[in-house]
Amino acid sequence: MSKKILANDGIDAVGKELLEKAGFTVITDKVAQENLAKEINDKGYIALTVRSATKVRKDVIDACAGLKVIGRGGVGMDNIDVDYAREKGIQVINTPAASSNSVAELVFAHLFNAVRFLYDSNRQMPINGEEKFDELKKKYAKGVELRGKTMGIVGFGRIGQYVAKMALGLGMKVVAFDPFVTEAIIDIEIEGAPTSVKIKINTIKLDQILQTSDFISFHVPGGKLIGKNEIASMKNGVILINAARGGVINESDLIDALNSGKVSHACLDVFENEPKPSISILKHSKISLTPHIGAATNEAQERIGVELAEKIIAALK
Repeated sequence: MSKKILANDGIDAVGKELLEKAGFTVITDKVAQENLAKEINDKGYIALTVRSATKVRKDVIDACAGLKVIGRGGVGMDNIDVDYAREKGIQVINTPAASSNSVAELVFAHLFNAVRFLYDSNRQMPINGEEKFDELKKKYAKGVELRGKTMGIVGFGRIGQYVAKMALGLGMKVVAFDPFVTEAIIDIEIEGAPTSVKIKINTIKLDQILQTSDFISFHVPGGKLIGKNEIASMKNGVILINAARGGVINESDLIDALNSGKVSHACLDVFENEPKPSISILKHSKISLTPHIGAATNEAQERIGVELAEKIIAALK
């Protein structure tokens, strides 16, 4: 049996080394989407790993009879026809634990940016800082603290719980919604302390989250969750953070809410039309922006590579 693996969206060097030590040949050359099925068949690959860029739909699955494993480096698998692949006898795996801390840290990077206007200040200071220093100082003088505010978390799996851990560490109140989680124990480790602090959080209804939260962070696998009706039920001046999937928040309704002041800021790592986000979103003065980099830290990529390698090795034993 062939032992060739195509890591089409790349894999961390540590994960690649683990696979090679297990006897696999790992190719990291990028194959264009339209040539993917032919390349897998021509080169005899038995496993394919992807991130979010490569799509593995029914046409690829049907065309690749020799494919045994599809591995997704990351959490969401909406770019893979998972059920269909499994029906065809292909194992589909992902790495749900590896990037949780990195995504949660990005959420707070955005949130600190928003409450202290850093994203806009960093745009304006190079242009106007010399001539309009006092004017900008006044413009950014109404920041708010996170401590004591309510952090709403929609989706309370691994990433949502990491967000809760950081929020609690900052002295925030945490409320959470998840249709599949009724309660969670948040284990807060403090460097140098002999024991961790454990805090139990019971989830509540979504409408309660929307109505009571000062900030709302979304950690769901997709779907159209937030539109004008949901926004109308929120606190005036709420801040919304989406580092989950584009489309969870309707972008047109979000812009209307930002323009009216109902939503004071938005923090977006994901977009409805990736990789070509709406220009009205990209240029809006009240949105903090990153290009889908939630898991893009050196530490997360190494953890993803290791977890992916270990699962592929186990699957192909």
